[in-house]
Amino acid sequence: MNHPASEPMDEALVKKPIDDTEIAAVGASDFQSAFGEPLENTLDLDTWRPGAELAAMYERVQAEVSDAVRQESQMHREIRDRIFPLLKSRPQAPAGAGVYRTSIEQVETIHSRLLFNGGVEACDGTIATHDTLPVTITQIGVSLVSYRGDQGSWGHRLFRRDLRVSGASAIEETLELLERRRSRGSADQPSKRDQLSDLARRGIMAFAERAVLLKKSTAVWRMGHGNPLAYELVTGSGSPQLCEMGVNLLKELIAFGKFVYVPSGPNERELLTIGGALQPLEYAIVDSLKMKLERIAQGHYRGQHWGAAKNAVEDFVNVAGDKVLIGVYRASQYAPAQVFYAHADHVHEAALLALADSVLQEHRGFPMLIDLADKVCQMMFGGDTFAATNQLAYADAGEPFRYLAERASRR
Repeated sequence: MNHPASEPMDEALVKKPIDDTEIAAVGASDFQSAFGEPLENTLDLDTWRPGAELAAMYERVQAEVSDAVRQESQMHREIRDRIFPLLKSRPQAPAGAGVYRTSIEQVETIHSRLLFNGGVEACDGTIATHDTLPVTITQIGVSLVSYRGDQGSWGHRLFRRDLRVSGASAIEETLELLERRRSRGSADQPSKRDQLSDLARRGIMAFAERAVLLKKSTAVWRMGHGNPLAYELVTGSGSPQLCEMGVNLLKELIAFGKFVYVPSGPNERELLTIGGALQPLEYAIVDSLKMKLERIAQGHYRGQHWGAAKNAVEDFVNVAGDKVLIGVYRASQYAPAQVFYAHADHVHEAALLALADSVLQEHRGFPMLIDLADKVCQMMFGGDTFAATNQLAYADAGEPFRYLAERASRR
């Protein structure tokens, strides 16, 4: 069901680039507008309730939620009436933009002819990190599954040591060690300054997930978790080498074409708002990733080491920017809307596939095959077993407790 268009898209729906290098000031009026009370009132402990008065606090929660849901439902009606018709006609709208409705018969066809006979394979990964002063161990695991069974799991461990004997003098090695550790965050805590840890945690896993789908899967369709053109790969997570290799891998993914990606926690709240106005078994094709890729290409690549990688990204944006579309669907009456990404040439089939798999979980409305991949991956590479193995190694080395982080010893 494609709704006709009548007027240009409201500029408020065009997502503007965010400069994350500075912390924006939050004015007093901004706080009061968002939370319904002035900041000085929030900071006055006389307005806080004792823990024993939880019943009164619940009444406030109940009232706020009820009013918020009522207003959101009213907004959904406005979106259906006014915004849905604009999706197709707004400037720079991708081909096929609009709202569509599928049927139970189409869902059943996808189940019988594609999903349940192994025609779709999904991949998901997990990361576990054991961080102590002597060594940081990062485990990255990726699993590939279909409804016909587990298709394989692959894991890798990285051992990062700030101190490795180099043959330099003792004082030089000590000073170098102190300098390295000064630039890192607290033990067992993430730090934005620690680019190597971010590269190991996010960039490598993003590469591995997509490589497994491309090189290990044999299915007609591939299903992934997150954004196919992962930010960690387009920026290299700070590594020009990963950037170049990642962009080349993404070119292969786009050339393959038959993929659908569904993220768990999308940051596009405007898309989820549009999706909230959808009826069950409806989906909307909203935009392409071109503008987002262009914004990334305009920054993040400063310095002499980025020459070749920057050129690779600029070429990638020109080749791939308008070939990956972003949409939103709603699988059931009880479930929230979900964002999805797909190739422009196969976007309708991808939407039907994501819907059909999500219908299997009426309360979640999220693809069950991705959940299955996650469960298999957690079983193979879960943090509990990983932590126990590492702690046993410290015990064998004669230091079972000395290097444990405070939170680890609290458990």
